[in-house]
Amino acid sequence: MDTKRLRIKLSCLLVFFVVISLLPVTYAQVPLTIEQALDIAEEHNPDLRASKLSLERYQQNLVAQRASLKSRFSLDLNPLNYSRSRRFDNRLSQWYTNETLNTSGTFMISQPILLTDGEISLINTFGWQDNKSTVEGVDNSNRAFSNDLYLRLTQPIFTYNRRKMELQQIEFDYENAGIRYALQRLNTERSITNQFYAVYMAQNNLAISKEELENTQQSFEIIKNKVEADLSAREELYQAELNLANAQSAVEERVVSLENAKDQLKQSLGMPLNEQIAVTADIEVSPIAVDLNRAVQSGLSSRMEIRQREIDIELGELQMIQTKSLNEFRGDISLSVGIIGDNERFGNIYENPTQNPRIAVSLAVPIFDWGEKRARVRAQKIAQTIAKLEQENLRVDIELDVRQVWRRLENLRTQIDIAEKSVRNAELTYDINLTRYHEGDLTGMEISQFQTQLSNRKMAYAQALINYKIELLNLKILSLYDFEKDEPIVPVRELVEANY
Repeated sequence: MDTKRLRIKLSCLLVFFVVISLLPVTYAQVPLTIEQALDIAEEHNPDLRASKLSLERYQQNLVAQRASLKSRFSLDLNPLNYSRSRRFDNRLSQWYTNETLNTSGTFMISQPILLTDGEISLINTFGWQDNKSTVEGVDNSNRAFSNDLYLRLTQPIFTYNRRKMELQQIEFDYENAGIRYALQRLNTERSITNQFYAVYMAQNNLAISKEELENTQQSFEIIKNKVEADLSAREELYQAELNLANAQSAVEERVVSLENAKDQLKQSLGMPLNEQIAVTADIEVSPIAVDLNRAVQSGLSSRMEIRQREIDIELGELQMIQTKSLNEFRGDISLSVGIIGDNERFGNIYENPTQNPRIAVSLAVPIFDWGEKRARVRAQKIAQTIAKLEQENLRVDIELDVRQVWRRLENLRTQIDIAEKSVRNAELTYDINLTRYHEGDLTGMEISQFQTQLSNRKMAYAQALINYKIELLNLKILSLYDFEKDEPIVPVRELVEANY
């Protein structure tokens, strides 16, 4: 029997040393607060980085679109153009040989007109040519400079302003990207907070398990001395050894759970998985009285998802304009006025200028489209109706979520008080029964139950405090109001407009 007991003790010691070897080296760990974790996630969280890059992409698209509305300068050059060909003159019904050498360049300044979707351009074409023609043995030649300067206006009519609509769509896309980025930040804050407190709870549970192991070790030594002094039955020693093995196994399980929770947190933070961290947090809370009506109104007036639905409705209206323009009656007007001059001498180009006004009107008249336009308009109207229904449902969902979180907060305030009292009662109960155990009035199994009860009560109390903090964060995200600081969160559209 002594040999069997010795094997059990050696096995327990082996498990204990294995647990100690698995514990992370504390001096190499990086202390991490919730604020530091959120700051790290702001820069390194993969989802948040992708959302931020998407926002920057839409911002650059908006910058490019606004730049396209400014004056554009262009220069087209034809440094050399030479040709020699045999041609037929229909007017004179005879063949002739033509040899041409010319060079030219066109400089243009064009200004889009956002208000009317037209464009006004100032165009100047300067060139020089050496032209020779031979007709029935007679040579004709011309060598001269020429310059064509004119102002041109093009304007679509009987249609919608495509340029202005394109700008509005890009602005909506940019604002929508900003909203998605802000929502991703809030979701990341929620996710990081949950994972941070999961690590904290794993650390807390490990500390409680170590304390339980220490108490169990002391109980084991006490019962061992009693058995050796023939004051207790040997069966009590066997139970104490089993309790000690279970406590050591619990510590080992808590170590594994802690390391897994840390790896998940480091992955979300974008940190190397081999970096050692230890979270520190103050989970003590002062329950806050939250006005339900105020929380609901703040959510309905500030939630960014509502603005997203508004953007969807406005984009639907723009899409309706585009849909109605299918097979539309439309026209284009082109008007230009200027002068052209030519001369063999560069300084005399405009000695005898010629005015060259131009005007052109073109119309596109649809005749029959087999009902395509009518069907597409109806489909777009249905899409608009769906968007409005989604907006109405979203407002109901927001109010419902806020009310549910508010009720959970009120319930958690009660649970925290109960959990705190349960810990005090469990501590008193354990101390009383530990004395009884020392005096031999309780068995090892019974004192183990009181020890487990105390550990569970401590874990439940810590979890209740963390649950309250998390629900308070959920209420902050749902209502966009920080009730701890008693201040609203700045709506994202104001931040986006600041970058316009």
